[in-house]
Amino acid sequence: MAEPESSPDRRCRGRPQLRSDDETRQIIYEAARHEFAANGFAATSTEKVARRAGVSTKTLYRLIPTKAELFEGMVVDRLDRFFADVNLRTTIRYDDIEHALTAVLLACMDLVLDPEVVVLQRIVLQEAGNSSLARTYYKDGIQRTASALAAWLRHQVKQGLIDLDDAEEAAGMLIGMVASAPQRAAIYGGLPLPSRAEIERRAATCAALFLRGCRADRRERSTT
Repeated sequence: MAEPESSPDRRCRGRPQLRSDDETRQIIYEAARHEFAANGFAATSTEKVARRAGVSTKTLYRLIPTKAELFEGMVVDRLDRFFADVNLRTTIRYDDIEHALTAVLLACMDLVLDPEVVVLQRIVLQEAGNSSLARTYYKDGIQRTASALAAWLRHQVKQGLIDLDDAEEAAGMLIGMVASAPQRAAIYGGLPLPSRAEIERRAATCAALFLRGCRADRRERSTT
């Protein structure tokens, strides 16, 4: 009579694969992103998020206790991914400061005008009474974008390529120039986001206009 199989492969068959809490959170955040985008904050239930993520509500609440924390964690996670891409692309070296600034502004516009980021801002505006959501979006979205751009501008000042008194103020002005109008048109007016060609043209135009006032070699010529 044949002996029953007792190999490790046989014994482990059918057992669920173990997954770390961090991996489970990522899956939950991805599910939450779809649910929040489709239904808004108020109409999104944690039960639906858990179902989409393929986890129990008990697991979801253990890892992320409240819906507000779920939204905030999802926003931070999504923006972290965007900023990883932005940081890689803004370290590219260019011989021409105008080309370099255009590339950096394109990276900022790719973040601010990303359809998912626009949806996140719509949700924040819809939940006008929820100051926690607004703080999260401002701190991890708007402020973080401006700080990254300001750091890049300060580096260019140290290199002697531009002349600025306040990099933080200049970063805010630049983001307003390149992204505020098309973002507001999409959020408030329901207009389509600009095409890639329009984004590139706007970034190049804004870079050229900005550098007319702060490019180091031009300032030197104007004072001689």
